[in-house]
Order: sequence, then structure tokens, then C-alpha cells
Amino acid sequence: MIRVARWTGSAFGLAAVASACTIAPLPEGAGPVATPGLTPPPGYGTLRQEDVSLALTSGDLQLLVTPLHASVTHVTAPDTERRLTGLVTAHAPGGDGEGLFLVSFYSDQPDVSFVPEEVQFISRGLRVRPERIIPVTPSWGEQRVGQRRTEMAVYSFGEGIDLESSLVLAYQFDQSTQWAGILPRIQAERARALARSGVAPRD
Repeated sequence: MIRVARWTGSAFGLAAVASACTIAPLPEGAGPVATPGLTPPPGYGTLRQEDVSLALTSGDLQLLVTPLHASVTHVTAPDTERRLTGLVTAHAPGGDGEGLFLVSFYSDQPDVSFVPEEVQFISRGLRVRPERIIPVTPSWGEQRVGQRRTEMAVYSFGEGIDLESSLVLAYQFDQSTQWAGILPRIQAERARALARSGVAPRD
């Protein structure tokens, strides 16, 4: 059974999901790819939240799903990293964000319903469903999105998702395979962030 936690009322200044999310292309000559598992310290990344997030459009709904694991958040720009890490600190104190994702629903249309439990992943060929959903916006429980409004929650998928391999985001009958293009960008920026911090990637 999925557990839905009570909203804590904490404010993190989360930006609204843009009406269209574009993924910036990976620059040529991006440099070495860091060894998976070697995470740079915070404060050395440069990517935007949209650069590390999966976007999916399903009817009138637009979803933006952001991994909250340190291996991803630590490659984002410092202000973004602090905001995303704040969610982990609030909802999984002492953890590194493993299995946690920030899920945002947005719509240009008025009063669009959504089904929180339908946000799922396909990881290593297996469908992974959320174990726990923690509302961030106070009206999340209504399961409706107002026109040009955003509803957000932190999802916990446990340990069933491998961020270093193929990953598919699914919502009802729609899927996003963007992770195949996002992961190389994260790995390249991870290597650059390690270099900026003075920590060399392992061979």
C-alpha cells in the first residue's frame, strides 16, 4: 500500500514547472565521464533543474520529475542544489536521497485531475511503483491542478531504481525515455564538478 505523508508546510521556494521543458544538448568535447558512484561535493555543479529532470506530457498534464539523489543534485547549480537537497533533508534526514524524486504536475488548462499513484518507473526492465508520496504543495490532496498552477510531492521509490542505467518514466499510458539523453549529461558534468572541486575521477 502506498503511504501518503502529511504536508509539513515547509517552503522551499520551488519554481513552477515551465509550460515546455527543453533539454539542452550535451556540448561536444564535454570531457571525461566520472565513474558511477563517485559523487562530487556540493557547490561545483552548473546544470539547471530542467537539465536533470524527465519531462512528460499526458493529455492536459505536464509532468517534471527530478531525481533527488546526491549523484544528481550535486551536479546542479548551487542554488538549485540547496533547494533540492532541502527536500531530502526535510523528508529523509541523514540520507543521500536514494529513491527520492520531486514530482511536479502542471497544466495550462483549468481544473485538471491527476492520479498520484500512476507516476511509475521502468528500471532494468521492471516496473517500480511509489512506496510513499509526501505532498509539498498544500492542495496536493485534492488531486487537481488549477490553470497554470503546479502541484508537487516528493515520491519515494525505495531502492528499486538504478539511476546509472536505462530508465523510463511512465504515467498512465504515456512514457518518457529522456533519461537516455540526460544521464550522459549528468555523468559529464559530474566529472567536471569533480575537477573543479579538486577531486579527480577514478580510472
